[in-house]
Amino acid sequence: MINPISNATLKNKRVLIRVDLNVPFERGKVSDASRIIATIPTIKFVLKNGGRPILISHFGRPENQSNEDFSLKKIIPELTKLIGVGVEFIESLDYNFIQKSINSIPKNKIVLLENSRLFDGEESNSIALSSIFAKFGDLYCNDAFSVSHRTHASIVGITRLLPSYAGLHLKKEITALNQALLDPQKPLVAIVGGSKVSTKLSLLNNLLPKVDHIIVGGGMANTFLFAQNKEIGSSICEKHLIELAQKIQSNAKKFNCKIHLPVDAICAYSFDNKRDITIHKINSCPREKMILDCGPQTVSNIGKILQTAKTLIWNGPLGAFENPPFNKATEEVARIAATLTKGNKLLSVAGGGDTVAALKNAKVLSEFTYVSNAGGAFLEWIEGKELPGLKALETWANSSQ
Repeated sequence: MINPISNATLKNKRVLIRVDLNVPFERGKVSDASRIIATIPTIKFVLKNGGRPILISHFGRPENQSNEDFSLKKIIPELTKLIGVGVEFIESLDYNFIQKSINSIPKNKIVLLENSRLFDGEESNSIALSSIFAKFGDLYCNDAFSVSHRTHASIVGITRLLPSYAGLHLKKEITALNQALLDPQKPLVAIVGGSKVSTKLSLLNNLLPKVDHIIVGGGMANTFLFAQNKEIGSSICEKHLIELAQKIQSNAKKFNCKIHLPVDAICAYSFDNKRDITIHKINSCPREKMILDCGPQTVSNIGKILQTAKTLIWNGPLGAFENPPFNKATEEVARIAATLTKGNKLLSVAGGGDTVAALKNAKVLSEFTYVSNAGGAFLEWIEGKELPGLKALETWANSSQ
């Protein structure tokens, strides 16, 4: 059990909110503000209820504590625009300086601390840094599901020192994922794509006893096809994992889970050579060509499976989506899932950087039931792993009863 921020008394309280402001930049401006937008409801909730939001976030992976390229100062214009209130930036963790600064800031403004990873001890979960952070708040709120798989001072250590709550976005994410995986409407379908089986072994093994269908796409499908002695040409293939692929398919039968592989494919000599693109049935891919996307019959088959489904979990593209026209299968399936979702026939949850990018390209991002920007945390969750940040919130909630 995790206590939501809505259960906390916020009036005249300093609320340390762990957010994720690790957003991409292009030409000096934020190119995707979705992570900022996601946490705005929690910030506004704290303000509305008389609390003072003090934001903690990381930004990138600075190699040393003096790297100005990783300062959160550059986030302030976008943050101010999106939240609609002033932002006061504090670079130092000197207690007396910060206390004086915070006390002098008008209550209708929010406070932003410098990049947590620029402070020694953040990534080692230092109790010393956790104690410094804790001095500036009366209570703590984690609204960053996307980094809750990290055992860092601003995520785990601080929960041992302050009353700790889940933010509105984090709670929403947990609810959506639980609904999709722990208490789903059946049939439950998982689409698992990407280039390598090796990065999805834990995921596949965790899904087998829980889902009714697993649709395998992307480069990882080649390893499964090769394990069935299918001709895959010069496609990406982890041949050393053939036995594991065979074992996964064998275990699927034990759990009455059906694994679906491509039945046809879009083939080409390379990602860049698009003049000689051909469609082949599986086992007919020319030896000098690569499988770079699922074919039309495979897309049709997936559509039929989704028509019968009640819940969908999606992680990973079905082809080399970043190289059109090898994005076609991923985007067509995305549109099918979106249409079913809009018609209240399917609960659809998707996550992972490539998956989110593909849905965005297909212009259906807002039409899925829930799309997670959490990346690694989303993957670890559906792999069945315990997330340290969530465990820390549970530990505090249990100890406070």
